This record gives sequence, structure tokens and C-alpha cells, in this order.
Amino acid sequence: MKEKILNNRKNGMGIMLLLILLYIVGIGLIVLGGFLSRFNRPAAVAMIVLGIVWVVLGWIPFCGLKVVKPQEALVLTLFGKYIGTLKDSGFYFVNPFCTSVNPAAKTRLNQSGDVDSGNGKFNIKLGDENAANVQITNNKISLKVMTLSNSRQKINDCLGNPIEIGVAVMWRVVDTAKAVFNVDNYKEYLSLQCDSAVRNIVRLYPYDVAPGVDTTGDGLADEGSLRGSSETVARRIRDEIQQKVEDAGLEIIEARITYLAYAPEIAAVMLQRQQASAIIDARKMIVDGAVGMVEMALERLSENNIIELDEERKAAMVSNLLVVLCGSKDAQPVVNSGSLY
Repeated sequence: MKEKILNNRKNGMGIMLLLILLYIVGIGLIVLGGFLSRFNRPAAVAMIVLGIVWVVLGWIPFCGLKVVKPQEALVLTLFGKYIGTLKDSGFYFVNPFCTSVNPAAKTRLNQSGDVDSGNGKFNIKLGDENAANVQITNNKISLKVMTLSNSRQKINDCLGNPIEIGVAVMWRVVDTAKAVFNVDNYKEYLSLQCDSAVRNIVRLYPYDVAPGVDTTGDGLADEGSLRGSSETVARRIRDEIQQKVEDAGLEIIEARITYLAYAPEIAAVMLQRQQASAIIDARKMIVDGAVGMVEMALERLSENNIIELDEERKAAMVSNLLVVLCGSKDAQPVVNSGSLY
């Protein structure tokens, strides 16, 4: 289906004034026929009948008046045939028997500009206990940039760890004919494709950097991860969604990860693992620094000939320095006034 833009119908104001003038003329014919009925009865009857017919049926052309606001579009069909789209803002007049089509008009997703704010519904009170809700459906298609925020998904990463992730997708309609006629409901279609794309991409990455994992598909291990490569992951999700919704006339502008965490059932275990890894790294740094300081102390003592230590005394000194430098608590010195022997 190819989109057809109707730009030559911006004559709504002139047609509206003409219809109002014809209504005034119709009423004038009825009044004038009443005055002439006593002089020329056949002509008066014809004028009255013509005026009544127009007053009764003259409202039909008013149905062809369409107002389109900026960043809105109206897809029109005539007896089931697509005739075009009103895409530019303005006051139009089209065939009064044309109907606007938007299969996603009543769909409400968790996205900006598409939530019920009370403007589309009003209540009619029928009594103290009964009430009827009347909903006005707006079949216009928004061309604005929309933000879709689907619910969080629980997905297993490439290591099998369950994680929860949420994604926000910025999108807009670029081809109204494809959006209306190529898919049943373009909003639901987009939501489903977002869930599928997120699942397909996230399962290729570990939550954190893991050795021996290939996330790019080149056969070589890399340091890609959901937490460390969020920009790359979001870009791949965006490309995946765009490929899926091309036939629906939608453009995916951007995708962003809004929430990322381990699933609750393993979050505590993973936190302990991260804490243990941090403690090991900190201890390794402390030990490396302590060994360097001991080596420097022994070299300085030997260079300056301050004292000559045999192997046993060096071992005792190294042991004492490592205990002092690597201990988690302050050392309590013991003064020895005697000899080691």
C-alpha cells in the first residue's frame, strides 16, 4: 500500500460559507413560497418543497468538512477504497461519504500522548444510580514523536542468569497507509516487536563482563556486557525493532535501557559474589603494595649499611612488616630489649 497525500482539498472555509448561504436560501424559499401561495400556488409549492428538501438533506455536505491540526493525519476511505491521506494542517472539504480509518484509535499503551486523560470520555447522568459512559473516538493519527515504555521483562542473559530489563522506545508514524492497512493494529504490533527485539538482543550479552563470551558474533571473546555496553545494546535493539516495523510505516528514532537489574531470586547471591570479588581485588592490591614496601625497606637498609641481617632475621622482618601492612586492624607493637637468640 502506497501513501497518497491529498493537498488540493484545502477549501473547507469557502465550502462551509457556501453551505451556510444555501441553508439561508433554502429557508428563504420556504418563507417566500408561503407568501406566494395565494398568487401562484404551483410555483409556491415547488419553492416550499425545494426549500424543505435542502433543509432536511443539506447537513450531509457538512460531513465532508475536516480539520487537521499540525502533526496529525487523517486516512480516508470511500466505500472500502483508500482515496488518500490528509497530512498537512488545514481546513479541508472531501467527499461527505468518506470515512476516516484508524484501527489503533482505541488502543491505550503505556506511552506519551496515548493515555486517556479524560478528554475522550464524558458521562451522561441518567439517575441517582445509573449512568452511561459515552466515548468519542478520534480516528486521527498522530505524527508526533511518541515514547513507548513497555513493562519490564524477565530474560536470561547468555550465561543463563535471569535479569529484569526495561526499555523506552521513541517512535513515530511516517507512512500512514502502511500503518493502517499493512498491520491490524500498529500500536500493538510495535509493542510486540519491542518485546521480541529486547529478548533477542539481551540473550546475547552477559549482565557483567565475563571471560570467553562473544557478543559481536565475530568468533572472538570481548568485554561486552549489558551493564558496561548499554549504548551498544540499545543501538542493536533499535536496529532490530526498525527492521521488524518497516512494513508498518513506523520509524524508530531511539531506544534506551531504563531499568536493568538481576531478578529478585538471584539478586542477593549476585550481590555477595560482587562483594567477594571486590574484597579479593582490594586484598590483592594491599598485598602487592605491602610486598613492594618490604622490598624497598630491605634495599634501603642494605644500601645504607644501617644493619646487616641474616636470612632468619630477614624472614622475621618480612613476616612482621607483612602482618602490619596487610592486617585489617592497627598493629600492637611489642618491644623486645633482648636478642632473637
